[in-house]
Amino acid sequence: MTLTELERRALDLAKTGDFGDEAARVNAAIVELAPQQQSAWTRLGRCHLEQRRFDDAVAAFRSALALNPSNATATNLLAEVRRRRALTPTASERATTGFTAREFAVLETSSADEACRALAPRIEALLSSLNASTIAERIVSARRRNGDAGSKLFHANSCHAGGAGHIYAFHHGGRWEPQFNIGWFSSPPHPANCLRAGIGFNCSTGGRDADRDAGPDRVVRYFERFQRALDRSWKRELVQWMAANGGFLQYGSNAPATGMLPERAVEWLLQCRQPTVVEWIFVGSWLLLDRPDDARILADRARLARFVDDTFRTLFPLWLSTYSDEPAT
Repeated sequence: MTLTELERRALDLAKTGDFGDEAARVNAAIVELAPQQQSAWTRLGRCHLEQRRFDDAVAAFRSALALNPSNATATNLLAEVRRRRALTPTASERATTGFTAREFAVLETSSADEACRALAPRIEALLSSLNASTIAERIVSARRRNGDAGSKLFHANSCHAGGAGHIYAFHHGGRWEPQFNIGWFSSPPHPANCLRAGIGFNCSTGGRDADRDAGPDRVVRYFERFQRALDRSWKRELVQWMAANGGFLQYGSNAPATGMLPERAVEWLLQCRQPTVVEWIFVGSWLLLDRPDDARILADRARLARFVDDTFRTLFPLWLSTYSDEPAT
């Protein structure tokens, strides 16, 4: 077939939505004869995408964009192939049970709501492991003594969208309480692929949560209790724990304050006087994917569950003093 005949056939196939083997052969023949044909490269990439040949699809879309960086179709399809590739684990990645570069890529390339759904099996498995721990029982028991309902620390569908590249989970009933919180962040848009575990206060007055009238005042009172408990008996202990366990402060929409020494972070917590303006205040441990030791923990659900459990267990006395205004036993 001549180049003109190939192009005519390629367009006929594209118009009918046929991106199968014949379309791949026709468009491959076009770019071999006319490598400057950006539209043929784009169609060839679409063929590879539909046939799940993701690496070949990426190469074709990059060729199209090298010829025309403004090719919106190739740009959008390149994003789609990266998203689908992220959702299709290799055999070795299927053997992992936690969170690897592939899971963080899902968070990066999907909306936060889509990421919650796509990563739900791994998140639910992690939360189920945490529900079986003795510290989870103690937290649930403390809430029951206080008159709050709940049979598990984390209920089903505890994962929430937190904005681009961010999802999180907090214990059942914890919206207006000091939260036992787990959060995932992707890079981009955040500085690092990472996971946090610790205690957070969502002092934001926005959103459509239940109990909007009393809720914000309630969480602010909890944060003030937290400050009193910290100043009274936890200041030195928290500084030491943060220094030894990758502990960092996070507030507002900022990244974890990795450049802030523990002493300064604890002092910031004590001096914060307008939590509703800051909106989000968190202190806890962080795992960063680019650190080999942290990556091994993140990839293994059992090890990750132990990491989160150890963090919650250590912070439980401070949480209990905040939540019930009584010392832990």
